[in-house]
Amino acid sequence: MATWGSYTTGFMRIQLTFLLVLCSVLSAAQDSIHHIPEVVVSHRIARREIIAPQRLGSIELERLNAQSIADALRFFSGLQLKDYGGVGGIKTVDIRSMGSGHMGVFYDGIELSNAQNGQIDLGQYSLDNIDEIALYNGQKSAIFQPASDFGNAGSIYIRTHLPQFAPGEHRHLRFNASYGASNTLRSSVLWEQRLSSSIRTSVNAGVVNSDGKYKFRYRRMTPSGDIAYDTTTTRLNGDILSGRLEGNVTGIIDRGYWIAKAYLYGSKRGIPGAIVNNVWRRGERQDDINTFLQVHFQKDVTKRFSTQLLGKYAFYRAHYVNRDTTQLPADNRYWQQEGYLSTVNACDLLPGWSASMAYDLKWNKLNADTYRFPFPTRWSHFLSIATSLDFPHLKMQASLLGTLIKDHQREDGGKSLHRLVPALFVTVPVNETISLRAFAKQSFRMPTFNDLYYTNFGNASLLPERAVQYDMGIVIDKSWGNKGLTAIHLQANGYFNTIHDKIIAYPKGQQFRWTMLNLGRVHITGVDFSSALTMVPARQWQVTGKLQYTYQDARDVTDPSTSYYKDQIPYIPYHSGSAIMSVLHRGFTLNYSFIYVGERYNEQENIPYNHMQPWYTHDLSLQYEWTLGGIRWKATAEVNNVFNQQYDVILNYPMPGRNGRIALQVTL
Repeated sequence: MATWGSYTTGFMRIQLTFLLVLCSVLSAAQDSIHHIPEVVVSHRIARREIIAPQRLGSIELERLNAQSIADALRFFSGLQLKDYGGVGGIKTVDIRSMGSGHMGVFYDGIELSNAQNGQIDLGQYSLDNIDEIALYNGQKSAIFQPASDFGNAGSIYIRTHLPQFAPGEHRHLRFNASYGASNTLRSSVLWEQRLSSSIRTSVNAGVVNSDGKYKFRYRRMTPSGDIAYDTTTTRLNGDILSGRLEGNVTGIIDRGYWIAKAYLYGSKRGIPGAIVNNVWRRGERQDDINTFLQVHFQKDVTKRFSTQLLGKYAFYRAHYVNRDTTQLPADNRYWQQEGYLSTVNACDLLPGWSASMAYDLKWNKLNADTYRFPFPTRWSHFLSIATSLDFPHLKMQASLLGTLIKDHQREDGGKSLHRLVPALFVTVPVNETISLRAFAKQSFRMPTFNDLYYTNFGNASLLPERAVQYDMGIVIDKSWGNKGLTAIHLQANGYFNTIHDKIIAYPKGQQFRWTMLNLGRVHITGVDFSSALTMVPARQWQVTGKLQYTYQDARDVTDPSTSYYKDQIPYIPYHSGSAIMSVLHRGFTLNYSFIYVGERYNEQENIPYNHMQPWYTHDLSLQYEWTLGGIRWKATAEVNNVFNQQYDVILNYPMPGRNGRIALQVTL
């Protein structure tokens, strides 16, 4: 019988040979149609998106009362933010009730991943240097992308700022400083330098220091309806000291570019834990070091053929300490490594028709100093083929992703898995204003190392989680003149998702630990709606607004004999939404934002005891920009949770009430 090594080697040889043959064929095809006029790089057919995402640009992000990427994501429809409260609390996202594991998060084109627990803590990533955040349902519907990108049920693409210099400029320098509730001090600096006509660098560094304390009201009822606890107290052990350093070097080459990035994040923080049985203080602490190096190379080899190479190495260290006398003591260290390589090739075969092929290789390894730790290693291979049609009355993309995954651990050979994941995206432009769109897609995710192997809460018998998505929608875009209502955008989508062997995680009293189980089958029916408008009511006035709404019915349909059959799954609200409005006049900008999350349940059974009330927050901010002495200044004052709403996103993890912040930005 062939060994795993020989099987893998043969598999890789077949893929590489296929890639080389495909490149040759596509190059020949290009030579035969060289008379077709050149296409501008930014509008190449292979890079066009069949279905546009939801986006927040740099200007919109600056106007939000948001300090991290996680805070900004609350304003996308179809997303639920899991927030454990405070400045340093863990923040993850869930797309259309399918769980965080189905959401891919990409930082400048390369995925952020965590094989240990599958949770990307988006609170660690600042908005200081972000140009755009885009949310894709299904997958990014452009075929010129890495193979593993085709495997996600949804994707968040985070794009940092690339230095742009006017003629004669060689340097930019920007300082940010803010002070707010919980004695939170944030400061950052951005330095951009043009080294030559083709090479630019940037360095962005930031520090956050906070004691994490805030007042909250704790009120709990007994099953009989009597008041068990009702008091106002202070959230403790939520302090954080973190530092972030990011460096970039960008090079422009003939018909292409390359970007090298280094990222380092370190933090020391308390984990406030759940408020249970009138216990307010926990003894949990966690130190993190997250660092990665990544390289992105892209070039148009000919007018019709493009190639892209990606590489990354990441190292993550977590030190978890629990000295709570009411729980088992812990002092554990975890080391995680990741290696990633990707090659992507795309060709415009004919006008309106393009194809691509990509291969990714990913390696993950986890070590720990805990007793009898299995030291798991995972090798993942991804091979994708995709094609795209782009005609005036029909835009279509079809893709097929093949995945081969092999786990190794100390005790045995681990598990292997292979899957094929198809997807089809279609957009039909009705006219210049209205377009119809739809997609169908399969996807899956492997259980994480925590899910499978961790002592006391791992579950080695977990099955991979499989998802099927169907989506139909309509988009209306209309623009007018320079006065009155100048632009409007309306988008509505209805969808149905089926999850088989759904994996869910419950906090186990300690934020770092989880209880894992397969729910079986979940049916998810939902509607997303979003709108945006721009108005110019008078000279030097501008009004912009966005409105998002989500309806989700996510029910466990595994076993009719259970008490929770056809009940809403935990923490998924039926209704949620957000609104953003900005009024600009001269250098002043007044911003208002609103978040609403409807009723939901914190356990599998939808009974009154597990019911959680809706919550909503109103935020206000005022910004003023001016120039003095050739220096640009911007001052901000904001009030969050204006009406002091008392609420939990996750049960027993109270969120801050009314709080404020002042900030100053200086640009040289």
